[in-house]
Amino acid sequence: MNNRPGTLQIYFQLMKLRVVILLQITALCAIIAHDLMVRSESIPGDRTWLDTLESCIVTLVGGTMAAGGSNAINMVYDKDIDPGMSRTRTRPIPNGWISPRHALIFGIILAISGSAVFIPIHWKAAFWSFFSVFFYVFVYTIWLKRRTPQNIVIGGIAGSTPPLIGWIVAAAETIPNNINPLDLASPVPWMLFFLIFAWTPPHFWALALYRSGEYAKVGIPMMPDVKGPKRTLVESKFYCVLLFFIGSVPCFWPGSGLPLAWAFIAGYLTLWYSISVWKIDPNEKFDSNGRMPLAFASFMRSLGYLAWMFVAFVFIVAIPSDVIWYSTFGLIALMPLLNRFALNWKVYAGKNRKVLNAE
Repeated sequence: MNNRPGTLQIYFQLMKLRVVILLQITALCAIIAHDLMVRSESIPGDRTWLDTLESCIVTLVGGTMAAGGSNAINMVYDKDIDPGMSRTRTRPIPNGWISPRHALIFGIILAISGSAVFIPIHWKAAFWSFFSVFFYVFVYTIWLKRRTPQNIVIGGIAGSTPPLIGWIVAAAETIPNNINPLDLASPVPWMLFFLIFAWTPPHFWALALYRSGEYAKVGIPMMPDVKGPKRTLVESKFYCVLLFFIGSVPCFWPGSGLPLAWAFIAGYLTLWYSISVWKIDPNEKFDSNGRMPLAFASFMRSLGYLAWMFVAFVFIVAIPSDVIWYSTFGLIALMPLLNRFALNWKVYAGKNRKVLNAE
């Protein structure tokens, strides 16, 4: 108790801001990409840079509050298992820094307020924000997490909504005002949604492999503990293949507004990430801490993959059509430097262990 941080810092820890910020970056990329596509006349609309800035601010504030509130509620529900895992035992509630009741009230107020931010923009943005909160808290945390090894797969729906919300905020004037929340007048936001959805299982399963056995100790049926490492890797590879198809939208949906060059960059980045999944050896000897180093390497690369996919997406829609292929292959030619940087995971891990506690 003597090392108790300030209340504001405790709130930030409850919100798991590192994870939240990564997801909100995907929402901001969706906004910027939408407005760039409007300017290139790939999709209808009328947007100024001031509009873009306003949309980014609203989405960042509302999305961070809603997701952060959900995470706080999650920590309240998991207060019985968090002390049993090394990566969660230092959270505010196990440390006694804040009472579960206090954390729950904070989480509920924050989650509802964050989702309410989107109501004046478009009801569909508010719907998907409320849906994400509800799904993460009730469907994933309370229902699925302790019952099935597919918890991450189904629960990943909640973490896949930020690009939908960002796109709706940017495209509010052109989004059909019907009663169908799935109708966003474009396949692009749904491509971004499914990109995160398919990325989530191999991302988390790599962490579960690295932290082998920790989830089983507290009764969480993670795939590696229930089905074993080999089955986990088979299913992880399936999702990597699915990521290839998701990045190939321009190939089978020419009317999507996306240039064909996107399929090339998405395919290259997915290959770069998939190699790390294929390298995981289910029979690998554990390190001195009883963990699988190759699984950790894949986990770290998955973080870079998601970030670079969204950055590359914005890059592609920003490039004029007359130079897009030159720019695309130029970017691909530079990506081995990215590969070399990302493979230095031992140094990265030694200096950034805290990222594991944010998951």
